[in-house]
Amino acid sequence: MCGIVGYTGSAPVAPLLIEGLKRLEYRGYDSAGIAVQEGDQLQVVHRKGKVATLAHTVDHFDFKGTCGIGHTRWATHGKPSEANAHPHTSCDGRIAVVHNGIIENFADLREELQSEGHTFSSETDTEVVAHLVERAYNGNLVEALREAAAQLVGAYGLAVTCANEPGVIAVTRKDSPIIVGKSENGAYVASDVIAMIDATRDVVVLGDGEMAKLTADAVEYFDAEGNPLSPKITHIDWDLDAAEKGGYSDFMMKEIHEQPRVIRDTLAGRLVDGALKIDELDMSAEELNLVDRVYVIACGTSYHAGLIAKNLIEGWARIPCEVETASEFRYRNPIITPTTLCVAVSQSGETADTLAAIRDAKVKGAQVFGITNVVGSPVARESDGVIYTKANKEIAVASTKSFLGQVVSLTLLAMLLAQVKGRMRMNQIRMLFRELADTAGQVEAILADTYSVDKAAEACVNAHSALFIGRGMGSAISKEGALKLKEISYLHAESYPAGEMKHGPIALLDEGFPVIAIATQSPIYDKVVSNLQEARARGALIVAVATEGDEEIQQHADHVIYIPKVRDAFSPITATVPLQLLARRIAILRGCDVDQPRNLAKSVTVE
Repeated sequence: MCGIVGYTGSAPVAPLLIEGLKRLEYRGYDSAGIAVQEGDQLQVVHRKGKVATLAHTVDHFDFKGTCGIGHTRWATHGKPSEANAHPHTSCDGRIAVVHNGIIENFADLREELQSEGHTFSSETDTEVVAHLVERAYNGNLVEALREAAAQLVGAYGLAVTCANEPGVIAVTRKDSPIIVGKSENGAYVASDVIAMIDATRDVVVLGDGEMAKLTADAVEYFDAEGNPLSPKITHIDWDLDAAEKGGYSDFMMKEIHEQPRVIRDTLAGRLVDGALKIDELDMSAEELNLVDRVYVIACGTSYHAGLIAKNLIEGWARIPCEVETASEFRYRNPIITPTTLCVAVSQSGETADTLAAIRDAKVKGAQVFGITNVVGSPVARESDGVIYTKANKEIAVASTKSFLGQVVSLTLLAMLLAQVKGRMRMNQIRMLFRELADTAGQVEAILADTYSVDKAAEACVNAHSALFIGRGMGSAISKEGALKLKEISYLHAESYPAGEMKHGPIALLDEGFPVIAIATQSPIYDKVVSNLQEARARGALIVAVATEGDEEIQQHADHVIYIPKVRDAFSPITATVPLQLLARRIAILRGCDVDQPRNLAKSVTVE
């Protein structure tokens, strides 16, 4: 949450900051602001609302400065308002700071600073940083920031500029991302490489405690003690087109249509000489064979991918698997031994709760694998091995292509565990891999005809609530469907295993109440049909996601969305797509912003 951007160089900075903030708006959009060095002063402008509001205001300023910082906010401390918008400044207005993260001890620091005469103008935790830097400043901005950061408890990515040091930006981080890049026109800092990718593809991902001093001509790096540091350069090979809509009306639709490519890219190179091979996991087959318990740790959509993985890991590899909400995992003292494998799933690779759970698991002696979409992210760096989902940048806040990338990656992991455990023969592995690869074409077929999805959406648009049901794999898929509908349409939805309907949820049903069912061909298909009959008898509006050729289902549903026939193990990949389309269409019919739903941010980097 929250997006940081900064530039110092030869070009006018204000347009660069605004463009960078637009690209980072997926991280937060309740307020935005910039601070520009103008002569020997800092000019600060911030506004409540989206970046477009700030951009309109900035158009009325005649900025000439070539050094500045910007921020787009997702509120934690302090309500969304102009006063709480970043950048925040020191008492004398000569130091400005932008921050991503949360300062846990800000109340104590604020009280201390106020007792020394510092005056605060916002409710945020971030403002204490500006005053701490002001207190420590003696002509060296980097050292002042180092001294200030040493007093902070919590997570932070910080960029600071000072009117006393023209053309200088100082940055540091702890548990929040900071990316630094250099081009012939100057130096850049951002919380995501997307803000600078058209300027440079060679970037440095700062580690915890590391610092950088940006000037127009150079970037100097330092470790936590202030010693010079030789940075590791990361080359970014995805294109800026990943951040553009590419002719689609919204990013969500574009990213839904990118899912076949994500499946193919995630599978590429994974089957070698007839066997699965995932070198990045950095564990031998012998070590993997010792694994006797798996925890999948995740939040939100990633948690639902974990539920699917549980079915596959237990069914194929016969290893006990638990799926844990990351925010609860480290507080319940889970049973972990050296033969425990923890799989941390995070689209952004910077989810605060998931990172905390990783660290706790490693302290307890577990091996940790990460599954993430972001190369060099904290989850990737802190895991013993990592599988990248190859989804490229996902802009819409509601995850679609990243979810399918996670499901495919977890499916590969389940197959690998079954392979090393000897639970599957090589010919079975090859057959399953081919069928998994075929899902890319099946998703393309689903996307080619959305008429039935659109008609179902029209039938549901005026509902006040909806119930998603399924059994087995369908139960896990239904949870993701309900979450998507809630996230982007603001229509309340719940998900229940279909067999639990008579244990409470059936009381909700009345005339026209939408029940969205995963009714694909599976060993328990007849049970799902029985549940649909129960719901329809009470007047519910039934929308069924069913397998092509299943004409019987039409007797039990008002709307049927057909998908290609697949093995039940792979049904989450194909059945999820119409649920994404359904949620998006309902949201649009209700006049909602599908890319930037209210109160949500793409990356949750605080607990």
